[in-house]
Amino acid sequence: MFKLFRLLKPFRLQIAAVLALVFCQSLSDLYLPTLLSDIVDKGILKGDVPYIWRIGGFMLLVSAAGAACIIASSFLSSRVASGFGRSARSKLFAHAEKFSLPEFDRIGTASMINRTTNDVNQVQQVLIMMMRMMVSAPMMCIGGLIMAFSKDAKLSLLLVAVIPVIGLTIFAVMRKAIPLFRAMQVKLDKLNLVLREGLTGIRVIRSFNRGEYEQGRFDSASRDLADTALRVNRMMAILMPTMMLIMNLTTVLIVWFGAKRIDAGDMNIGSLIAFIQYASQIMFSLVMMSMMFAMVPRAATSAARINEMLDIAPTITDGQAKPSPAASPRTGAARGEVEFREVSFHYPGAERPALDRVSFTARAGETTAVIGGTGSGKTTLLNLIMRFYDAGEGEVRVGGRDVRSLSQEELRAGIGLVPQKALLFSGSVSGNIRYGKEDATDAEVRHAAEVAQAAGFVEAMPEGFSTDIAQGGANLSGGQKQRLSIARALVRRPDLYLFDDSFSALDASTESRLRAALAEETGGAAVLVVAQRVSSVMGADRILVLDEGRLAGDGTHAELMESCGVYREIVESQLRTEEESA
Repeated sequence: MFKLFRLLKPFRLQIAAVLALVFCQSLSDLYLPTLLSDIVDKGILKGDVPYIWRIGGFMLLVSAAGAACIIASSFLSSRVASGFGRSARSKLFAHAEKFSLPEFDRIGTASMINRTTNDVNQVQQVLIMMMRMMVSAPMMCIGGLIMAFSKDAKLSLLLVAVIPVIGLTIFAVMRKAIPLFRAMQVKLDKLNLVLREGLTGIRVIRSFNRGEYEQGRFDSASRDLADTALRVNRMMAILMPTMMLIMNLTTVLIVWFGAKRIDAGDMNIGSLIAFIQYASQIMFSLVMMSMMFAMVPRAATSAARINEMLDIAPTITDGQAKPSPAASPRTGAARGEVEFREVSFHYPGAERPALDRVSFTARAGETTAVIGGTGSGKTTLLNLIMRFYDAGEGEVRVGGRDVRSLSQEELRAGIGLVPQKALLFSGSVSGNIRYGKEDATDAEVRHAAEVAQAAGFVEAMPEGFSTDIAQGGANLSGGQKQRLSIARALVRRPDLYLFDDSFSALDASTESRLRAALAEETGGAAVLVVAQRVSSVMGADRILVLDEGRLAGDGTHAELMESCGVYREIVESQLRTEEESA
C-alpha cells in the first residue's frame, strides 16, 4: 500500500499540516485530565472557587483549541484523500489506455472497473483514517501511559499488563480476517462481471427468456460475496465488544485499587479521576488502532490489486521491430500499402494458430477483400495491422515499414478502422463523427456523412448533427450505427481503410450506393474489406480467401471460381441459401 503513497507527493504540505494539527489536538486531550485533577484537588477539596473558575476557563480554551484542530485536520485530510483518489483513478485509467488487447483479456473489463472505483475508494478511506490516527493513536497511548505513571506508578502496572492482552486479541482476529478480505475483492469482481453482462446483454436475455437464469447467476454471485462478508463481519464484530469488555474491566480494577491507595493516603481523589481518564484515553487509542487494523487489511488488498494493474507492462510497445537483412523494406511502397510476410499468430491458450504463414500485399488504390468461414482469422488479420496484437512470426508492413518500427500513434493516425461492432459514444452525432478527426470542419463532417449514406437520416433527426446519441447508440438502428462508424473513418481521410464486416446491417440498395460513393472517395488509398457475403466482395480488385488461418486463395472473383475450391464452396452455399429463402 505504501507504494501507492508516492501519489501523495503534491500534498506534502497539507499532510504536514494535518499531522501538526492532530499533534496539537492530542496534546490538548492529554492536558485536560491534569487540569481536572488540579480543579478537584486544589479547588473543590479546598473550596477555592476563584481557582476553579480560572482553571475551568483555561480548560474551555484548551478544549476549543482542540476542537478547532479536529475540524481543520478533518477538512485537510479529506482534501488530501480526495486528491489522492483522483490521482490514483487518473493514473489507472491512463495506464489502462496503454494496454494492448492481451492485457484486457488477462484482467477483464469488470475487474479493471472495480479496481479503478471500489479499490481506490477503499485505500482513500483508510488514508483519511491513517492521517488522523497515525499520530493521534500512538501519541494518546504513549502520552497517556507517561501521564498515568506521573499520577501513580504502581497503579499504572495494571495498564502495562492489559495492553499485551489487547494486542494479542487484535492479532488473533486480523490473522483470520485478512485472507477473507482478499477473497471478498475477488468475489466483488465476479459480481461486477455478472451484473455488467446482465445489463449490457438485456436484449439477448429477454429475447431468449433467460431472465430467471441470469437472476440465479446474480443471486449466486451475490450470495457468495455476502457469505464471505458475513464471516468477516462476524470476526470484526467480536473485536469491538472484546475491547470494550477489557476496557471496562480495567476501569473497575483501577477504581478498586485506586480507592485502596486513596484510603492509605498514597493518592489524591483528583489524581485517581485523572488516572481513570488517562486509562480511558489509552484504551480508546487502542480501540482506534483496532479499527484501523480492521480497515487496513482490506485496503492493503485493494492497494495490491491496484499495484498489480499498474505494474503490468503493455506487451505491445513502440519500437519493437528487430532489423534483419531479410526484412528490408520494399522500395517504392505507397504509404497505405499493407504487406504480410509469412505471418503466424496464436491467441494465448489456443490449440491452433489463428493465422498460419499468411503472405499477401494489399496495394494502394486497390480494394482488397478478405472472405472466409467463421473463425478463419479475418478479424485477427485486421487486429495485427492495427497492432492490437503483434504477430508471433513473420512481419506485418504498412507503407513498406514494419508496424513494430512505427509508434502506435503514427501507425493508427494513417488508418481508418470501421470495427465489426459499430460502437458509438454518448454525445452528438457530429461529435461522434469528429472522433475520427477532432478539428474537422462542419463541411467535412457533413461530407463524410453524405459519403457514408448517413446524411439523410441525420438531417431528419430533431436537431440534425447536434442530436444527442444515447450510450452505445441505443437510440439508433444497427444500420445507422454502421453508417456513422463509416463516416467517422472517412472524415480523417487516411491512407488505409479497414472495413471489418461493416456493411452487414445495410440493405442491398444502401450498400450499393455506399460502395459506389466509397470507391470515389477512397481514391488512392488502400482499402481492405472483411466480409461474410460474397456479394460484398465480388467487385473487389483482389480477394483473399482464408480457411482455418491459412491463405487458401488469392485473386479476382472469376479467378477464384476456377482455382479455389474453398471460395467456390462459399459462393455455392450462399447462392443455395438465397434460392431457398426466395
